Amino acid sequence: MKTRAMVSAAVSACVVLAACACGPENAKEDAAAKPSQQQPASTTTKGPSASPSVSAGTESPSAAPTGKQPAPMTKERAIQRYEQYLHGLGREDIDTVCEVAGPGAKKAQDQGFGPCTSTYVIVFQMISPAQKKALQTATVDPQRVVVRTLDKIEMPLEAVRSSATFTESDLGSYTLEYLKDDYYITDGQ
Repeated sequence: MKTRAMVSAAVSACVVLAACACGPENAKEDAAAKPSQQQPASTTTKGPSASPSVSAGTESPSAAPTGKQPAPMTKERAIQRYEQYLHGLGREDIDTVCEVAGPGAKKAQDQGFGPCTSTYVIVFQMISPAQKKALQTATVDPQRVVVRTLDKIEMPLEAVRSSATFTESDLGSYTLEYLKDDYYITDGQ
């Protein structure tokens, strides 16, 4: 348990130190440049889930960006992106996790932490099988999301709905910011 808390604290520190230091293209380059750090026997899928959130209500599949078009700057899109991150954690999908958390992870890497791909491999090992399964279908309660501005939306731990229980040291709360035409995790607690 102490190890889990230490790893969670380290990862949270990475994200807490994050600002908009880089875009998602740098996170992809990092993942592509270090394929040996990815888990070889992974059963992950490539890319974020295209299915809309059940909890978002008014969201439709067309809310996802296509090609170079910017994603809509809406609370529903921020929720969809955060759910992609949660589902990626549950599936151990390093590409999705580092895509959504790329800006925060890059800033943390610049300050001495490892690259997103190696940091999250450690995080995956610290999540229990029951929690991983729960994260694969986790949703976000829109009523608990805090919209500071449409370009800065907070996802408190209390907003996560899943079949497993999470604490601040397990998962934490995150801020998503609209950068480079979509929402990305830039801060965490």
